Amino acid sequence: MEQKNLLTEGSIFKNLMRFSFPFLLASLLQALYGAADLFVVGQYADSAAVSAVAIGSQVMQTITGVILGITTGGTILIGQYLGAKREKDMAKTVGTIICVFGLFSIVLTIFMTLFTNPIATIMHTPVESLKYTQQYIFICSCGIPFIIGYNAVSGILRGMGDSKTPLYFIAIACVINIAVDIILVDFFKMGAIGAAIATVGAQGISFILAVLFLWKKGFPFEFGKKYIWLFPKKAKIIFHLGLPIALQDGLINISFLLITTIINTMGLTASAAVGVVEKVIVFAMLPPTAFASAIAVMTTQNMGAGKIERAQKSLYGGIACSLVIGIAFWIYSQISPESITSLFSNDKEVIYTAAMYLRSYSIDCILVCFIFCMNSFFSGCGHPVFPMVHSLIATFLIRIPVSFALSRMKGITLFEIGFGAPLATLVSLIMCIIYMRYGSWKKNTMNMEYRYRQPCQVW
Repeated sequence: MEQKNLLTEGSIFKNLMRFSFPFLLASLLQALYGAADLFVVGQYADSAAVSAVAIGSQVMQTITGVILGITTGGTILIGQYLGAKREKDMAKTVGTIICVFGLFSIVLTIFMTLFTNPIATIMHTPVESLKYTQQYIFICSCGIPFIIGYNAVSGILRGMGDSKTPLYFIAIACVINIAVDIILVDFFKMGAIGAAIATVGAQGISFILAVLFLWKKGFPFEFGKKYIWLFPKKAKIIFHLGLPIALQDGLINISFLLITTIINTMGLTASAAVGVVEKVIVFAMLPPTAFASAIAVMTTQNMGAGKIERAQKSLYGGIACSLVIGIAFWIYSQISPESITSLFSNDKEVIYTAAMYLRSYSIDCILVCFIFCMNSFFSGCGHPVFPMVHSLIATFLIRIPVSFALSRMKGITLFEIGFGAPLATLVSLIMCIIYMRYGSWKKNTMNMEYRYRQPCQVW
């Protein structure tokens, strides 16, 4: 793939933008699924329905984030083989992706549909919205094969150098989702159930369009049934490349779920408010996530080429680009948070409560610009363990305990609880800076160089 060579030479800024922008647009459109549901329900239904959609869509976003992270591994591997013109390996990789994600879809669908009620209960969903939450999660879980299938096909297309076509599919699906949302929620008064049906239907359409396009276009290499098999070596590489990104997204979403569970004990208004803010934060974190994905690939290629200094400059460039957006969002959140939270609810109390939570929480949108990019840099250097360790420490030893303790104190509002996220991220940042200065992230440089210059002996 032409992009592989470009990332080791030329303007770092242009390479960052060229790689991250299509990924950002795709992630933005994918996030619109849940946001559209919450927006429409917030305008035409009550707070119970808002709470149900907020909780349910967060559950589904967790699944989507992990799947998207793993597919990135397949995208990178296909691109490597495409650039090396290793057609047989490309075919094996595509076949492995089909098998891996096919198994994922079966297991996850069965699990989620069977345990819908326990999941909603474990999250301490307010009584007023419990039934609606269960219904929303169950219906959306039936669409998991569509979510996984679309992301798998999109990952294959991006690996073959086509980053634009997946955008068209998901853009069409988003329009359909919003239109059906309005019809079912507004005209037929189906609330959270209508929103779930609209989402699954739109996801199904995006998957069908993606498959039809891939079937009609074909592959730039020989591909047949004999390649649809789980090749262990290919699967190992896919997970090695994709799991760090999946872990990053997964931990973020898991922390969202746990925080939602804690806040749900504070009542319906707090539950709806947190759901609104979490949905806003998902969008705010898309730019640093996109730049982090670019940094992961650029670091891998430049370290493999022995260009350590260029890899570091890619990191600094990605952080700088992310910071511009992160700081802008934080400033706006301080000036007019109600203008953001009112997009997802028409309840004045929910709007105000969510605005207060957003004011403190939004500090995290600045700090994650450093963390996301540094995590991808370390992973690209062949050190995915450290990002996992510090993320686990920050999430489960800082943010969750702090949020839980504050929620049990009298007189504490969501404004104070919102500081739990940036506090945890600050701890992670300190650990990353120390590791960057004194860590062993350079030790595998020669191994990385050997690995990527002589792929035949490894892959």
